[in-house]
Amino acid sequence: MRAFIFPGQGAQTVGMGQALAEAYPAAKAVFDEVDAALGTALSKIVWEGPEDALTLTENAQPALMATSIAALRALEAEGVTLAGSAGFVAGHSLGEYSALTAAGSLTLADAARLLKLRGQAMQAATPVGTGAMAALLGLDYEKAAVVAAEAAEGECCQAANDNDPAQVVVSGHRAAVERAVMIAKEHGARRAVLLPVSAPFHCALMQPAAEAMAEALAATEIRAPAVPLVANVSAGAETDPDRIRALLVEQVTHRVRWRESVLAMAAAGVDETVEIGAGKALSGMVRRIDKKIAASNVGTPDEVRKLAEALAG
Repeated sequence: MRAFIFPGQGAQTVGMGQALAEAYPAAKAVFDEVDAALGTALSKIVWEGPEDALTLTENAQPALMATSIAALRALEAEGVTLAGSAGFVAGHSLGEYSALTAAGSLTLADAARLLKLRGQAMQAATPVGTGAMAALLGLDYEKAAVVAAEAAEGECCQAANDNDPAQVVVSGHRAAVERAVMIAKEHGARRAVLLPVSAPFHCALMQPAAEAMAEALAATEIRAPAVPLVANVSAGAETDPDRIRALLVEQVTHRVRWRESVLAMAAAGVDETVEIGAGKALSGMVRRIDKKIAASNVGTPDEVRKLAEALAG
């Protein structure tokens, strides 16, 4: 069985999706619709930069979603449908919105507006410079959680992304995260590095952003997905729209359980993942989580045609 998976923030690059838009009118239409929904020429920033404008959270989030859906529309133009090709969808953080759009739970315009708001709300949740995130390499989730608890000292420091068996990201107050970087090495981390992010995502400091998303999602129609979503918060298969809505709110302050999500899909029979959109970070994580899962990427016209040919064969 195959799962379609969708990347999160950090995968963005200037120029992503442009070749798809030039090769497939349906992919170009995705960027046009997102521009119209946001009332701004986001596609110009995506394709021309500058990089610092694309990296802004409120731009990166809808831009990555648009690139993923453009790749999906290109696949559809080649005869590949999600419902006919995948048993599950999943996405990393903002990628969950891409997954839900791909599966028909959210409209493209609603997803774009929600992600712009999500980016703005996450950025505004903490004063600039007061939060930080760090990747702890060589530690599993249990050890990283111990490090985070030891580093907190009354401040916020939480395991935010359980990415794979040897990569966990911690998030919280800057001083606490800096302490975690030092403590992690004492606990056997191979490396511990601060990440170039603008806010401390997926921790309790994001509560104001969760409240903003709760209000926006309450006013947004969510339909049952065409195939189950394996959600970041539950690491389980979800199909109920109200449950999905609640999990999207909780996701803002909760850790991304990516390692467990991949294991859950493997247990349900998934032996292949296709990463739809920009970058290859999730495919690398999948391989480190379960070497038996074949992982591939679709982000260029050549990759679209290659997958379409493989599925047709």
